[in-house]
Amino acid sequence: MMLGKIKRNFAHISRNCFVTLYKSLVGSHYANSVWYPKRETDVDKLERVQKTATKLISELSNKPYRKRLKILNLPTLKFGRYHRTVQDS
Repeated sequence: MMLGKIKRNFAHISRNCFVTLYKSLVGSHYANSVWYPKRETDVDKLERVQKTATKLISELSNKPYRKRLKILNLPTLKFGRYHRTVQDS
């Protein structure tokens, strides 16, 4: 739902604006599910949301997912979760 709101309200969104909106609206909404998922399929579903979200930036929409993440300085959800777990240990 949050991703749909971003898409409807921001037809042409800059990279910086996207990252700010994504992290504050979408990322914070799913934070508990990302860091403490009940099933691996939950992380996969959320990863698909992020994959779709990064396509909202028209200049990046034709690039591969990993490239979009690198340009936006966003980790994959699996990497972010692993990295956070290692740091907390």
